[in-house]
Amino acid sequence: MANETILLVDDEQNILDLATLYLQQDNFRILTARDGQAALDRFKNDHPALIVLDLMLPKIDGWQVCKRIRAESDVPILMLMARDDDVDKIVGLELGADDYMTKPFNPRELVARIKAILRRVEPRRNEVASAVQVGDVLIDPARRSVHVGNREIELRTKEFDLLLTLAQHEGIVLSREKLLDLVWGFDFYGQTRTVDVHVAHVRNKLEGATVTIETVWGVGYKLETK
Repeated sequence: MANETILLVDDEQNILDLATLYLQQDNFRILTARDGQAALDRFKNDHPALIVLDLMLPKIDGWQVCKRIRAESDVPILMLMARDDDVDKIVGLELGADDYMTKPFNPRELVARIKAILRRVEPRRNEVASAVQVGDVLIDPARRSVHVGNREIELRTKEFDLLLTLAQHEGIVLSREKLLDLVWGFDFYGQTRTVDVHVAHVRNKLEGATVTIETVWGVGYKLETK
């Protein structure tokens, strides 16, 4: 984990300076950007291991930055939010953020959150998992691809992780809280709407397949062959 590159994106220089100071003490390599366009440029050119992304940015806001990055990469993203608003947190998770913090924040907690995220994604980065076949759906973790028969379907990062998790537990009912823990890595204070939204998206993309995500009312979801 030492010497991993962290991209810090915030338009407030004092926040960049404080976060840089604490992260460098743990031997992280730090890159910074103060607007959304600079963040996207840094991401494409320097391939950071993790991005700390403020939402309120000049030029391109953090929502759009996250959305564009998620269209091509599953690099971990920790969002910084200026207000403690559940709606913002849920939307951030739906866009594919891995975690969030509310400003002002304790820099020691920021370092701890970053380390926790990197530990969580380390198996995903290093392990070549076996493909999973359920009905006519083939999920390949190594290529992060999904095929329904001969047709490839496009899934966002968390949609893919959700489908893979359900497939690895085929026929087993997983609660929304358990899915939050397995897919997002933490229980989002009981807020489960983001799971429901992702399930709906995956269901739509699996239309015509021989598998379905079934709702077990009052409990959660399971993947079953029709």
